[in-house]
Amino acid sequence: MPTTKLSPASAAPTLPELEQSKKAVLDALVSQNSRRAYKHAIEAFITWYCSEPRIGFNRLIVVRYRSFLESRSLSAATVNLHLSAVRRLADEAADGGWLSPELAIGIRRVNGVKALGRRVGNWLSIDQAQELLRTVPLTTLRGKRDAAIIGLLIGCGLRRSEVVALRLDQLQSRESHGVIVDLVGKGGRLRTVPIPTWCSNLLALWLHSANVTHGKVFPHTSKDGTQHETEVTTSVVWTAVRRYAKQIGVAHLAPHDLRRTCARLCHEAGGELEQIQFLLGHAPVQTTERYIGCRQNFKKAANDRFPISTTEVSDFAQQTRR
Repeated sequence: MPTTKLSPASAAPTLPELEQSKKAVLDALVSQNSRRAYKHAIEAFITWYCSEPRIGFNRLIVVRYRSFLESRSLSAATVNLHLSAVRRLADEAADGGWLSPELAIGIRRVNGVKALGRRVGNWLSIDQAQELLRTVPLTTLRGKRDAAIIGLLIGCGLRRSEVVALRLDQLQSRESHGVIVDLVGKGGRLRTVPIPTWCSNLLALWLHSANVTHGKVFPHTSKDGTQHETEVTTSVVWTAVRRYAKQIGVAHLAPHDLRRTCARLCHEAGGELEQIQFLLGHAPVQTTERYIGCRQNFKKAANDRFPISTTEVSDFAQQTRR
């Protein structure tokens, strides 16, 4: 049988070889968010690499690329993400036989940039969170969907990818409290998230109005009300947050800012730190659980403590439960 021969490792992989290495990097990533970020970073590097006079794919060229990124006034975190993607690209190129291992090692040794200080992030006050939800119109199907989405972001601290992937069978009850079970978060970690009553009311209103009986909680729905097998995209979540945030005068509010808002409001309302860690599914929570042996408390859930009023849907929710 004829065998396929790899081209010998060189100092300058060709564009098809870089594309093949990019595919190998993305295939190894589990998180959709990481895959999207690395795809953008690698494609940005390949575009720059192919447009610049170069001596090859090596440590010197990556140092030059780092200088180029810094000249664009990007944050340290963004520059370091791009460099991390380039290092992974070099490793895959070496594994594929298109780059010598010595050059890949040199590229891996290119240091990132130091962050001067740390971004605190953005969040809403309790009054702003309340105003944001009240801005969403509950008279249209899209408004009911957006209210439920924003409710999950503020009330449960979900990531936007977790919102769109949410399934109806994950909405269950534990210790007489509504919860989202088996939620797959960052790094493939599983957690169970308590749902405050006001958020459950918004979900019930949406599910009843959209006649969602199975599959994803937020299926892609046409203007005529036809539901599709696919879920809404993360851009729908992003657009909804920006649309209503603009109406209350908050610029550049992102879905992840509402996750920060959840944590902030839980803490201000007296929520215990380890319960907030359980709620958000942060990586250190497993270590915290092993060291102090705490258990997640659903009866006194941290996100039940801050007050959000949804009186306009409370009566409807009670009727649907009868």
